[in-house]
Amino acid sequence: MKIDELYALLRRRGVLWPTAEIYGGAQGLYDYGPLGAALKRRLESAWASWFVGRSPDYYLIEPAEIVPEAVVRASGHLENFTDPEITCDACHTSFRADTILEKVRPDGVDGLSPAQIEEVVRANELRCPKCGAKTLSVPTAFNLMFDLPFGVARAERAYLLPETAQASYLAFARMWEVGRKALPLGIAVIGRAFRNEIAPRQVLFRMRSFTQAELQIFFDPAAPPGRLGPHGSEKVPVLRADRRERGEGSTELVSAEALVAGGLPEFYVDHLVHMLRFLRDVLGYPADRLRFFEKSEKERAFYNRIQFDAELFVESLGGFKEVAAVHYRGDYDLRRHGEGSGKDLSVSRGGTERVVPHVLELTFGVDRNLWGLADVHLGRDGERTLWRLPPYLAPVSAGVFPLIAKEQRPFAERLAHELLAAGVDAEYDEASSIGKRYARMDEAGTPFCVTVDGLTVGDGPEHGTVTVRARDSKAQERVPASELAARFAPSLRPPRPEIP
Repeated sequence: MKIDELYALLRRRGVLWPTAEIYGGAQGLYDYGPLGAALKRRLESAWASWFVGRSPDYYLIEPAEIVPEAVVRASGHLENFTDPEITCDACHTSFRADTILEKVRPDGVDGLSPAQIEEVVRANELRCPKCGAKTLSVPTAFNLMFDLPFGVARAERAYLLPETAQASYLAFARMWEVGRKALPLGIAVIGRAFRNEIAPRQVLFRMRSFTQAELQIFFDPAAPPGRLGPHGSEKVPVLRADRRERGEGSTELVSAEALVAGGLPEFYVDHLVHMLRFLRDVLGYPADRLRFFEKSEKERAFYNRIQFDAELFVESLGGFKEVAAVHYRGDYDLRRHGEGSGKDLSVSRGGTERVVPHVLELTFGVDRNLWGLADVHLGRDGERTLWRLPPYLAPVSAGVFPLIAKEQRPFAERLAHELLAAGVDAEYDEASSIGKRYARMDEAGTPFCVTVDGLTVGDGPEHGTVTVRARDSKAQERVPASELAARFAPSLRPPRPEIP
């Protein structure tokens, strides 16, 4: 589907809509409706099971979303968290530089200086996307953070978190005391981040308030976590930075073992494979629509030593888009916060020797992947619109219908409540024909539909049985109503990884 068609369908079904829609919406802000909120919770739960559940020494915390200025000054965000901004001198509209250059430089503008960006603009005679004028200004650095006055006197400055990762670094000293005082130590956050995007666009891919799921793994650089084990032969789709610089811009499938032999640390490749398996095996993204895009030293974020962005080919947006990433941040974060706070954030390494832990970051865009799940799994199947979500991600697990409402309503309503009590998110529906009810559930991604009919409430041998319809195949089966919860349960549990 094209972006407008997909967005219209998601709005119509109450998955999401613009914030303050009755006032015309607020750029870069979206609300989730019942289906969207439920899908988002499922997605977060699946992420936590896969990543936080990989080790008993990984913990999920819930931090505040406002931090004092000293935090973002120490982290480098006050100075470096910027995007190049281009303004049209004719209509005074501001744009991200990569938006202006996307057709002539699809890889983005990371690593380019303002003078180099201006040179590309002039050489290609680029025009303002809004008014068509050739009056585009020299790029300037625009800081993306939201600042706000703080305190009763409003004399202090505070900032909305630009990335949830900072909360984990601030919590490290306390979590060291709370945990086993041993490395590796994982601190995860699923929470809001805020960025004053120059030009929010592409719905959930450029937002001003969005949800990140991030795991920071603190480890001793002399004993990094992660071994390939049985996954050494796993083929990873990578686009290496050196190949791009030589003009060889195609993705290649490289075994995990070969990536290590080529110079990447084994612990890093292990987590790259772990991210690949989540995107492919848990979210169900086709392998041929995934790649890991390596950022060069000039392109990657200022705090990263190694950076591979996990990208998904998003048909509605016309190309590969970042949905997750694996970052090796070294000791940058704890060292900077140690200096900024005056606290010693080093830990004991076997006696009197101390070490500042290094950090491996696994970051995941919840909103972006919600859109990705719609782009990949929502489409047409003949005459019907079908959302082929993995069952454990579906917003509604089972639809419960009486074939004839006035005759079978009591049994069907009771069954829906029993399923809810058993942990199956069931939705009762008696409106319109059975075919239209199936169609509504197909659009919502509901994996099972349960129909209560005359045989269910009759006195014959099929008393107490119901018809279960599978979403994808449309196959129907007669099942005792009392067995439904147990029957559905295995497919509604998100996969968990093996603990290495």
